[in-house]
Amino acid sequence: MSTTDELCTVGVEEEFLLVDAETGAPTVNSAVVVAEAAKHGLELQYELDRCQVETASAVCSDSEQLRVDLATTRSIAADAARRHGSRLLAVGVPVLGWRELPVTAKPRYLRMEREFGLIAREQGICGCHVHVGVPDRETAIQVSNHLRPWLPTLLALSANSPIHRDIDTGYASWRTLLWARWPSAGPPPYFESVQHFDRTVEAMQETGSMLDDGMVYWDVRPSATFPTVEVRVCDVPATVAESVLLASLIRALVLTALRDLDRGHTAFPVSPELLRAAYWRGAHDGLDGDGIALPRSERQPIAHRLESLVEHVCPALEDLGSRLLVTEGIRSVMCSGNGAMRQRRVLAAGGDVQDVVAELTASTVSGCAAVKEPGDPCSTG
Repeated sequence: MSTTDELCTVGVEEEFLLVDAETGAPTVNSAVVVAEAAKHGLELQYELDRCQVETASAVCSDSEQLRVDLATTRSIAADAARRHGSRLLAVGVPVLGWRELPVTAKPRYLRMEREFGLIAREQGICGCHVHVGVPDRETAIQVSNHLRPWLPTLLALSANSPIHRDIDTGYASWRTLLWARWPSAGPPPYFESVQHFDRTVEAMQETGSMLDDGMVYWDVRPSATFPTVEVRVCDVPATVAESVLLASLIRALVLTALRDLDRGHTAFPVSPELLRAAYWRGAHDGLDGDGIALPRSERQPIAHRLESLVEHVCPALEDLGSRLLVTEGIRSVMCSGNGAMRQRRVLAAGGDVQDVVAELTASTVSGCAAVKEPGDPCSTG
C-alpha cells in the first residue's frame, strides 16, 4: 500500500440511548452507567442529554479489528446499563417517552440549553461518527468536498429512527429532521480551502449560531481533535455489523478521494439546495425507496445508488481488504432490512412499541459477547 493508503486508519464513535428496563422510556441515569462502565475498563462519554452515552473505538487499521472493538464496547456498556435497571439502545431517536429530556449538568451543555432552548431539551438523538486518518486539515476539507454527493446514500443505508414518541413519523431517519434544526448541522457547505472553512466558522460564532468549535455539526468536517476527516451523517446503526459496514464504506470513500486529489481532481460543487433535497429523500425513504443520483437530480432506486457507491470505491475496497465484507454486508442489509425497516416490520406483524424496544435491545448487542443479568460478573471480564 502507498503512504496515502496507510493514512486511512479508522475509528468510530457511537451514541446510545439509555431507557428504563421496564417501560422503555428514556432514563436519566447516564452518570451511574458511566461510572459502572469505568469499573470494567470502558470510558464512556457524556452527551447533551442525561439519557445518552457515547463510546469511542480505538484507532483501527482493518475492519476486523474495528468489529472486535465495537462488539466489546457495546457489550460492556450494555452490561453497565443493565446493572442499573436500564437498557442500552442503538437507535436514532427515543421510540417512547416524554418530549423534553434533562440536559447533562456540564457548563457547556447548560449554556447550549440557555442559548438554544427546546432544541437542546428535545435532543436525545444518537448518531455514528466515523473518523478516517488524513494528512492535514486542508486535505480533510478537500476530501469532505468529494464525499458530499455520497452522504444521502450513507444516510439511507444507516436509517434507524422511524418511530418517535410512539408514532411512526413517516421517515426512515427522523433523527436527520431533528438534527437539522441546529443552525450548524446538516449537509456540509462546499469549502474552497481550510481558510474558507475557518472564516465561515468564525462568522457563525460571531453570530451566536455556534458557541464554539465543538458546534461545527456539519455531516463531514475536519476533526477538531484528531488528524482525521469525520463523517457524521449516519444514524447509529442497529448492529455492530452495520456499523462496520458503514465505516468500511466511508474509509474506502476517503481513500478514493485522497487518490483523486493526488491526481489533481477537485470535487464537483453540488449545489446546497440539491444536496439538501437528496438528504430529504434519503431520510424519508431509507432503503425502501429512491435515492438521488448527484450531481444530477435523477431519482433512482436506492439499490442502484448503493451499486454505484460500491463501484466508485471498488479499487479502494480491494486494497483495504474490505470488498467481500462490504458486498456481502450490503446484500445482507438489503435482504433483512436496516434498523428502520426492522422496527416497522415488528409493528406490521402486530407488535407494539414495547416489542420494538425489545428488538432494538437484542440488535444492539447482536454479535457481541453475551450480556449477563445484573449482579453477575461482568460478561467481558
